[in-house]
Amino acid sequence: MRPFFRPPSRPRTTLLAAFLAALALGGCATAPPDAPPDALRGTGDLGVVIERAAGRVQVVEHSHDTALGSVAGLGDLSHAHVAFSRDGRYAYVFGRDGGLTKVDLLTRRIVRRVIQAGNSIGGSVSQDGRLVVAQNYEPGGIKAFDADTLELVADVPAEYAPGKFSKVVGLADVPGQRFAYALFDANEIRVTDFSDPKHPVTTRYPAGKQPYDGLVTPDGRYFLAGLFGEDGISLLDLWHPEAGVKKILAGYGRGEEKLPVFKMPHLRGWSLAAGQAWLPAIGRHEVLIADAASWQESGRVAVKGQPVFVMARPDGRQVWVNFAFPDNEWVQVIDTVERRVIHTFSPGKAVLHMEFTPRGDEVWLSSRDSNRVSVVDTASFALRKELPADAPSGIFFTSRAQRIGF
Repeated sequence: MRPFFRPPSRPRTTLLAAFLAALALGGCATAPPDAPPDALRGTGDLGVVIERAAGRVQVVEHSHDTALGSVAGLGDLSHAHVAFSRDGRYAYVFGRDGGLTKVDLLTRRIVRRVIQAGNSIGGSVSQDGRLVVAQNYEPGGIKAFDADTLELVADVPAEYAPGKFSKVVGLADVPGQRFAYALFDANEIRVTDFSDPKHPVTTRYPAGKQPYDGLVTPDGRYFLAGLFGEDGISLLDLWHPEAGVKKILAGYGRGEEKLPVFKMPHLRGWSLAAGQAWLPAIGRHEVLIADAASWQESGRVAVKGQPVFVMARPDGRQVWVNFAFPDNEWVQVIDTVERRVIHTFSPGKAVLHMEFTPRGDEVWLSSRDSNRVSVVDTASFALRKELPADAPSGIFFTSRAQRIGF
């Protein structure tokens, strides 16, 4: 018979050490000591709603469509933009007063805030997540900051003639630690490479007249700049930048009188869906459609007003459109296969922004003058929920952290 084996007994001190180690490991999974008790959670369903008049953001989650709390003290948010750290925990809030604020979404506290410019309208995060880059009106140019500390890493002025600096618009992160952006006053597109963060390299490309906003395609290949000074869009192929800028959709309103432009469209809200680009026409009540392979116009859809955001549901089957004043209480939905409006509704007064949940089952819409955010089912168009908010504008979900150009 094989003798019964008894493992050697462990000293009590060893058992105690193992027990304390297990406690320590368990502690690593808990929330920070200054966080609320329920802060142990993921970040994939979090987002922020800008409360523009209050200088505050609401932190929200879209699994159950609730507001978790708010963070105040963010300055002038009359034209605010938000980008996220690659892990989705931190929101970088860019304010009109030049403020750049890092907000912890889990503890709902400000980590750091710097005033980096006189007038700023947005920014983005680098491909590796280590840099936050702001685009500025005053002084014109872009600035790169360490994503952890918000310490200044590099300053790239948008000087286009001796002593003349342009407003920067349409900044987008693109592959290769680069950022593409447009210079409104200089009629240029520029690409700055931050592979060596402290010694960035910028390449300049002549573009059309007064580029006012920019968009990078989801694969990061093309940068498009909308033109305010002429009908058309400037397109730069980032795979073949040596070919320069190409003009597309030129003259879409030729021979017709433009309407007064009450609010600039947002190119960042333009969309690629069903193999087509869906774009707002400046000064017209139309959404333009262009083939995403040839970039030739392939159609138009008449809509209720002057489009501001033209945003595709993540599956591409629908495009949702909101409008400038005086039609800014309305939202229309376009079927991208039938190329026609299939639904028109009013979620509230002054609808400023829309944001889809990552898989597109819901869209959140901010109604500034109705002081609410509406959560709408994108299949049935039924109202799922309304959340009170103080003059809400932009809505931003952490899923943007995993997308190029956001």
